[in-house]
Amino acid sequence: MSESQSLFQRMVAREIPADIVREDERLIAVRDIHPQAPTHVLVIPKEPYRNAAELAAADPQLLADVVAAAHGIAEEEGIAESGYRLLFNTNQDAGQTIFHVHLHLLGGESLGGLTGGPIKG
Repeated sequence: MSESQSLFQRMVAREIPADIVREDERLIAVRDIHPQAPTHVLVIPKEPYRNAAELAAADPQLLADVVAAAHGIAEEEGIAESGYRLLFNTNQDAGQTIFHVHLHLLGGESLGGLTGGPIKG
């Protein structure tokens, strides 16, 4: 393993375990190991873009695919009708701690407002 590989790249390479919900040639979706809602899935592009802004500038179609995958997972998890939250943390002040872009899909209960503090990751 290269020292520069992110946690997510190591998951994709199967170097560390992950509860994989969905995978295709461009993305992987895994259950968060510290869930902050009954459903908490991370949708991760396999290509290591630093954050959502970098992904949007470099590959808008992949960004759209990440969002579409999250919606599909929400349907599979039975939370699409009641509602779910999609969240990107972009850079340190937003709570991003792994600098490989990933979308948080949260749901399965009323999530309330956004003032409860940042969702780390």
